[in-house]
Amino acid sequence: MNSRILVTVALVVIALGVAAPARAQSAVVARVEGTFHDFTADLDGSGAWQLVGAWAGTLKSSGLVDVTTSLSMVRSDNATRQPHTHHVTLTDGAVSVIAGGYRITGPATITSNGATAGFSGSQVVVDITGGAAVPLAKITLTFQGAAAAHFGDQPIDGVVRVP
Repeated sequence: MNSRILVTVALVVIALGVAAPARAQSAVVARVEGTFHDFTADLDGSGAWQLVGAWAGTLKSSGLVDVTTSLSMVRSDNATRQPHTHHVTLTDGAVSVIAGGYRITGPATITSNGATAGFSGSQVVVDITGGAAVPLAKITLTFQGAAAAHFGDQPIDGVVRVP
């Protein structure tokens, strides 16, 4: 019995030793998060959409950024509210410096109520900016391509949660 425990412990140590270098290559350098709460324009004559949700951004040691967003959409002023959800995942987004912060761009995987949305793969632009008092204070999420027909082409505003 003791020899089986010793072998199991040895296998776990070996497995962790092999997995550690793989984790180091994609190590998280920094993480930020916050919330969205905004309204779209009236895109189709049925009223604006209210967008509310959480987001997180992770800077990896590769210099690329992953951004995940969960959005709930509901008509803000319409008897048929049409609530639905979207998850937006930008993996390995390219980062560039802009005035007051950073821009992250790339194609996003987008779902609608848990299924892949027809506009998945559309480009998204994420700007995280701030000022002297709060270096990272504001986030905007702008959809391009086919996703702009659903979300609009105007930035969706949010806030960076300050620890």
